[in-house]
Amino acid sequence: MNPISLKNYAAFVLTKRFVFSLFIALALFTGIKQYAKGSFNNYKIFKYTYFHTVNQTSLYDAYPKEYNDVNHYGPVFSIIIAPFAVLPDPIGTSLWNIANVLILCIGFYSLPLPLKSRSLIALICAHEAFGAMLSFQFNIALTGFILLSFSYIVKQKEVKSALIIALGTLIKLYGIVGLAFFFFSKRKLTFILGGLASLALLFVLPISLSSPQFIVDTYKEWYSCLIEKNTLNTSLTSMQDISLMGIVRRVSGNPLIPNTPFLMAGFLLFALPYIRVKQYQYIGYRLMLLASVLIFTVIFSSGSESPTYIIAFAGVAIWFVVQPSPKKNWMIALFVFAIILTTLSPSDLFPKYIRIHYVWKYSLKALPCVLIWFAIIYQLLTVDFKTHQFLEE
Repeated sequence: MNPISLKNYAAFVLTKRFVFSLFIALALFTGIKQYAKGSFNNYKIFKYTYFHTVNQTSLYDAYPKEYNDVNHYGPVFSIIIAPFAVLPDPIGTSLWNIANVLILCIGFYSLPLPLKSRSLIALICAHEAFGAMLSFQFNIALTGFILLSFSYIVKQKEVKSALIIALGTLIKLYGIVGLAFFFFSKRKLTFILGGLASLALLFVLPISLSSPQFIVDTYKEWYSCLIEKNTLNTSLTSMQDISLMGIVRRVSGNPLIPNTPFLMAGFLLFALPYIRVKQYQYIGYRLMLLASVLIFTVIFSSGSESPTYIIAFAGVAIWFVVQPSPKKNWMIALFVFAIILTTLSPSDLFPKYIRIHYVWKYSLKALPCVLIWFAIIYQLLTVDFKTHQFLEE
């Protein structure tokens, strides 16, 4: 392939049309493949939240005749899943994955970056998204929500940002991290009022499928369910707790090490860059903070599992792409380390023995993201982002 052909190929791969087509193709492939295998338990959990809401039966009880495990999503999710739940499973599974990746891609392309940079970020995340699609994860769309909540704030569309944050929070608590972008808002009162109105609307929306008392009781039950789940996550044998705390617990062999000291230290470090108020105006600072938020959400959560890392890896991709060129060797090394250990380790491309006896056993999928997050905090505290401008085309 001559240099001109290679350049044309690269230009084509970085087009918006190619990226959307790739993600939709992956969604369709995984939907069909997993349905054919009978491996779509998560989709069944999601689907039945709609029917349980309509029938006013607990959303958080075990239903072994319908699916394994239990639901952990808020009542408003029953509205979101409704259009898919009423379809036959062979169609609903694929359309669910497609809907999730469309939201994710819309989130990527909402970012205030040149088009090629947005495409590159999306492509970097494609393999991680593929892994999440195999289990029909909502985390794909949730990543898009966080990206959109950021972009809407930057574009002074505070009400839209507030609505997205409220929706993400009432489905899965991770969505609340969009509040980290509050200080970038130029119309803070509008943002606050929009958020309160959105919460009120979304809180009562599931009542249209059931009754007021059922929904109020369900929110109470959801809270208790999440508390119980956190306790189960911290065992040394769960598929969750792929986090900074999980690494420490599993390497030490002590499941009783509490989250609190890590969370306190993490919040302190996360909040420190906010003291650099004069840097708020620079898009480079804002994008780096977005990367910090996306990674922080996952590495400090005991509920993080492998498919959750589509959220964190979007942060890794943004961090790497916004670095000025030529990129420093340590940045390239960290990025390659993340590609290998975070993205490739759960796949068949990675040696099975190492995957099971080291990566999974010690929550090592989280390690590159932890190191990159510390690097981001350091950069947020020391870099003058006046020279890191990434302007919208």
